[in-house]
Amino acid sequence: MSDPLIVVDRLHRHYLVGGETVRALDGVSFSIARGEWVAIVGQSGSGKSTLMNLLGCLDTPTSGVYRLNGSDVEGLDDDALADLRNREIGFVFQTFQLLPRATALQNVELPLVYRGLSRRERRARAAQALEAVGLQNRMTHRPNELSGGQRQRVAVARALVGNPSLLLADEPTGNLDSATGEEIIRLFSELHARGHTLLLVTHEPRLAARCPRAIRLSDGQVVGDGPGTEIAALGAARVVHG
Repeated sequence: MSDPLIVVDRLHRHYLVGGETVRALDGVSFSIARGEWVAIVGQSGSGKSTLMNLLGCLDTPTSGVYRLNGSDVEGLDDDALADLRNREIGFVFQTFQLLPRATALQNVELPLVYRGLSRRERRARAAQALEAVGLQNRMTHRPNELSGGQRQRVAVARALVGNPSLLLADEPTGNLDSATGEEIIRLFSELHARGHTLLLVTHEPRLAARCPRAIRLSDGQVVGDGPGTEIAALGAARVVHG
């Protein structure tokens, strides 16, 4: 069996607020294998946003181990973190974060600019990524000419264009209606079937239930890790009896 893509061991992230220590993450441990589709689920204040920032190399832990694709992340400086992000992680955000005046093709090729690829290679790879998410007929459209679901597909294509080890999605259906959100979840299911590793951060038990595996956080600690349907049900029970 190959080494896990992600290893998190006794991860802590503490903040000093008004002279008091806030333990946003308090000893989190888990591993994620290559090709898994996992939800990180929890209510506001559970620590999931802090964990997402650490897993996305946007922040570093106070203590503990985070290893991504064989690289130890803790202790890296800002330049090394930026390089690791660019090589290993594709981000999908709730608010799409597309450049409004750029076409779909130009938005998707943007991460490749920082890798120094030629214009021809960037365009070819961006077109291939858009085709992979079903937008081959929308490459020259700007974001205001696309539906919400199409904009999120552009964002997914942009996340995939660099062939990252990990696709990290933060509340990817949060700005979409239920039918369009379902369309994006079906796209994630297709990407998972193609072998991509997906990590989806959400507060919605319904969304976590669609993932083969879910990890539930509460007060900065892991309180559940198992099949998505079971962990989602645990969250629903907490809401009902809380």
